[in-house]
Amino acid sequence: MTELAKLTRNQDLVLTCLQKTGTPMSAYDILGKLKPDGIKAPLQVYRALDKLVAAGLAHRLESLNAFVACAGHECHRRGLIAFAICSDCGSVEEFSDKVLGDRLDGWAEQAGFHSRSATVELRGTCASCATTH
Repeated sequence: MTELAKLTRNQDLVLTCLQKTGTPMSAYDILGKLKPDGIKAPLQVYRALDKLVAAGLAHRLESLNAFVACAGHECHRRGLIAFAICSDCGSVEEFSDKVLGDRLDGWAEQAGFHSRSATVELRGTCASCATTH
């Protein structure tokens, strides 16, 4: 059974909301969009987000305190997950980099640091916004 087949109704609603929006959303943004669908409390959204993040179907952007749908099912298997976040338009590009992930793992091993996960968030201006300036 796939991760998608295991989703509860609320998890499916939250994931669909993130996928349709395509931009980072706070839990309260999600709640506002899903109230007509019967989600009435922030706790319902947070529980769904926790499960979606744990399943690798969504990501939390720490610097924005927001969430995005995962861009690809295999991102967690390809190395370090990174996000390029445009400060002008708010777009987020997800990518993975095995080389960078390997280097961070090497550093952690050498330093005796036991990492659980690594995410890189790059802040700047996307190509589209850069051409309009």
